Amino acid sequence: MTESSQGPSGVASRDIALVSVSIDLGAGRRGVDMGPSALRIAGIARELEAIGHRVTEFGTITAGGLETTAAGESALPFLEEVANVAERTRKMVESGLAGGCTPLVLGGDHSLSIGSVAAVAEYRRRRGESIGVVWVDAHADMNRPHTTPTGNIHGMSLAVLLGQGHPRLTGPVPSVRPENASVLGARELDPGEKKLIAELGVRVFSMSEIDERGVGACVDEALERANAGTAGFHLSLDLDALDPHIAPGVGTPVQGGLTYREGHLVCEKAARSERLLSLEVVEVNPVLDDRNHTAALAVGLVASALGKTIL
Repeated sequence: MTESSQGPSGVASRDIALVSVSIDLGAGRRGVDMGPSALRIAGIARELEAIGHRVTEFGTITAGGLETTAAGESALPFLEEVANVAERTRKMVESGLAGGCTPLVLGGDHSLSIGSVAAVAEYRRRRGESIGVVWVDAHADMNRPHTTPTGNIHGMSLAVLLGQGHPRLTGPVPSVRPENASVLGARELDPGEKKLIAELGVRVFSMSEIDERGVGACVDEALERANAGTAGFHLSLDLDALDPHIAPGVGTPVQGGLTYREGHLVCEKAARSERLLSLEVVEVNPVLDDRNHTAALAVGLVASALGKTIL
């Protein structure tokens, strides 16, 4: 990644590869495929350029429509199309990395992470390095085909990246080691997820723990895990991690989430670590939003993760 100069706000300038993934087939509710458009309307490229980054549009990946895409015979609906989109996402993110850019992926449902994180992991693996992941989400996304209550693949993404799941999705090598993975903001976990979390040793910071310890201490621990013996980390930001009172436009809202300032602190600490390799923002659903409020909030969070500060 290029960080050779400073922008007008003192932020180290990066070349940002902006990748859009319009998919909602991995989710149980329509609408998040329009998330990338909502984020653009909210001015994401303009905001990043204003703090000194150079933004390049790398392209848009569009999944087939629900009405025209075969669900398939698998217990996981739209498995083939989700896998296809993940592969196309992986290739596009790899192109951005090869060009010296920091990938920023706009979603779309969280199944796209199967491709985006795999791209960063493989890029670093070829250099003898590994990566960590900080998964900011109300859900752990650690179901497997035999534990999922819905069949929705966006609820399996992190498990897949850890090498657990359908072979059509997992690939030959896990993208992330469990000791380098953390979930921040969890408050709705399925029984099968709890079992896998315990088996693998993934660190999950529930909202109860965040309430008790404070978000700052939890983020510090998550970053320490993500950076232990790695080249850096990928930040996966699901907008349902925030409380639905401030982020109503998400596909799977759960009461009791992160506040506005807690969300920004997570992102500010990610930036201050100077170890952020790539990031994505997912599950923005403009169909359920109020005047694009959630997309505008997401733009602010991404800006914080990429170095924007109050002072």
